[in-house]
Formats: sequence, C-alpha cells, structure tokens
Amino acid sequence: MTFAFPGLAKLHARTEGIGREQRSNMMEYDQPLVWVVLLLLMLGLVMVYSASIALSDSVKHMKFTHGVSTYFLTRQAVFICIGMAAALVVSRIPIAVWQRWAPYLFVATLLLLILVLVPGVVSDTNGAKRWLRFKSFNLQPSELMKLFVVLYAADFTVRKQEFMHKLTKGFLPMAGAIGIVGFLLLWEPDLGAFGVIVCIAMGILFLGGVNGIWFSGIGAILVSMFSLVILLSPWRRDRIFAYLDPWGEESVLGKGYQLSHSLIAFGRGEFFGVGLGASIEKLHYLSEAHTDFLLAVIGEELGFVAVVTVILMFYWIVKRAFDIGRQAIAMDQTFAGLTAKGLGIWIGVQTFINMGVNLGLLPTKGLTLPLMSYGGTGILINCVGLAILLRIDMENRILMRGGRV
Repeated sequence: MTFAFPGLAKLHARTEGIGREQRSNMMEYDQPLVWVVLLLLMLGLVMVYSASIALSDSVKHMKFTHGVSTYFLTRQAVFICIGMAAALVVSRIPIAVWQRWAPYLFVATLLLLILVLVPGVVSDTNGAKRWLRFKSFNLQPSELMKLFVVLYAADFTVRKQEFMHKLTKGFLPMAGAIGIVGFLLLWEPDLGAFGVIVCIAMGILFLGGVNGIWFSGIGAILVSMFSLVILLSPWRRDRIFAYLDPWGEESVLGKGYQLSHSLIAFGRGEFFGVGLGASIEKLHYLSEAHTDFLLAVIGEELGFVAVVTVILMFYWIVKRAFDIGRQAIAMDQTFAGLTAKGLGIWIGVQTFINMGVNLGLLPTKGLTLPLMSYGGTGILINCVGLAILLRIDMENRILMRGGRV
C-alpha cells in the first residue's frame, strides 16, 4: 500500500508496530481464569475438611472412614491432584481431536449408563444406582455425560448446520439421543443430572441456530414431562411441597429437614460467619454437608461475604466461557465456540441449581457444587472441562497472533 503523505506512512508503520508488540505480549493462556479455578478448588478443599470432620464418628460413615477425621480431606486432595494432572494433559490436546472423538465418547458414556443399571453390577446407595464401584474409587457416569454431551451437541450442531431448521434431520436426532440419556438417568434415578444435561443440549442447539418453533415446542414438552415425573412420584411431590413450606409441622422433620437446617446455617452465619470450623449444623444436623450442602456450611462459618464471593467467582468463570466462545465463533471456530459456551452453560446451570437448593429458592435436589463439593468423578470432570475451555482460549490467542492450530 502506498501513501500520498510521508507523515501518514510513518504513522501507519508506528501503529502497525504497536499492534505487533501487543500481540507478542499477549499471554499464552487466561491467567485470571486459572487463578479463580484454583481458588475455588482450594477453598472447596478447606470447606470439605471442615464440613466432614465430624462424619468420621457417625454410624453411616464409620464403615469406610474407620474413625479417621481426615478421611474426606485426604481423598479430596487426591482427587484434586488427579484432576489437575488430567487438566494439564487435556490442555495439550487440540480441539479438533475432541471434535473427532465427540460421538464416540458420547456413545461410550451411554454404555456406562446402561452398565450402571445391570442387576448385580452395582449395589444401591440410598435407593439409587449411580456409581460403578472399584476398589479405590467410584465412577459416576452421569458426571462424564455432562461433559461429553457438551462435545456431542456442539459437534452435532456443526455437522447438521444446514439442517438445523428442519425437524427430521436437524432436531429429532438430537432429541432422541437426549431422550435415551434421560430414560437411563431417570431409571437410576438422577433427575438433577438429567435436568443439567437437558439444559446443556437445549442451550447449545439454541446457540447453534435451531428452528425457534421446534425449540419452543420441545421446551414445552420437556416442562410437561418434568411436571409429570414429579406428579407421578410421591417422594418427589413431597419434596416440592416441603420446598414451598420447609417450616411446616410435617416438613421440618420430614422432607424439609435438609432445607430447614440449611436455612438455619445461613441464618447463624449472618454477615461474617461464626468462624472457620465453628459450624453447628455440620455436626450431624445437616446431612450431606460435605457434598450437596457445602454452601450452607460456607455461609454458616464464613458468612454472607464468603457466599457472595463464591457466587462472583462462578459468575466470572461462566462469563469468561461465553466470552471465549464468542471470540472463537468470530474466528470461524464454530465447534470450539459452541463447546466453550456449552461448558459455561453446564457450570452455570449446575451452580445455580445447587445454590438455589441451599438457599431455598429451588426444591431439594442432589447436585454438587462444581469444583468445591466432595466427589472424585465430579472434581475430575470439572477440571477436564475447564482445561478444554482453557485450550479453546489458547487456540484463540494463537489465531489472533496469526499462527495456526
């Protein structure tokens, strides 16, 4: 390009040099995102120890804790180390590889969901069949499905982009796949995981440009199905009524027991909490304090300030996921962009449900708080999913520098 004025040519060269310098100084990965994730993992580790320290002498947990108060702390630390090691490996895998393997990973996890239901393979835990048990750890296939349905839905949307406005080729195949997953999860039963998976799939299809009429229609059908499942299940129906009135005479000692004690924990914590380790509700009053109701213990011990801080950190992760996804789509990396946004939907929806349950905004449901609650498969898959998000961001930065991935 030539310039009519020498001064204008010098200005162009100077601004072009600044652009090159800014690109060269660009970080190779999103450091704030990594620090937020690490802070949540570390805070979760501390709070799992605090919430579980009294469980070692309970009859329910004595058979595997053997009275060791650090049992859950040690295992959670191991889970975090394994998750971080897996994340380091995953962050080196190109997104194109995940796109190529997405259908196979989805089918493999579907087979694991079937295996969980085979009589004699697993034993019931509180009336549910959700875990494949090995000597040193338990594998929960529904947690795997949350990640792999993100990859599968994103890949499906990219492959079927020209048919997304058609019912038979664009919508029904995905609806059928999610229907099979839902049938298996409701058989376990695990309505909470099914709800998260449906939100992930529907969210990605919506972002991928599915026909608005079909989307609205299937949304109405899903709401009707969930309502029917609740109405036909007496114990689920009781949970709904307990959620509406947790302080009722029958609820407070029955189906509303967990919610009422969760609200008591938040009330005791007030603004700054009663102090780390000083929770009363975790002393066998609030059941599943180290998993589903970890936020209530945080609220009691560290107060309103800590709860708001945790909410803001999760908001940051979800916001970054959508920003990264938008950036990838702008550079024609559609699969990567939809995957990033799908990961944001997954973390956001599961966090919202868990926090809503703890705060009494939603009916009681067994969903853990991502990155923080106790659980091996959950921590591992959360770390892997966020490593994929980090990889997408890394590839975005490579493309912005003019490189190739």
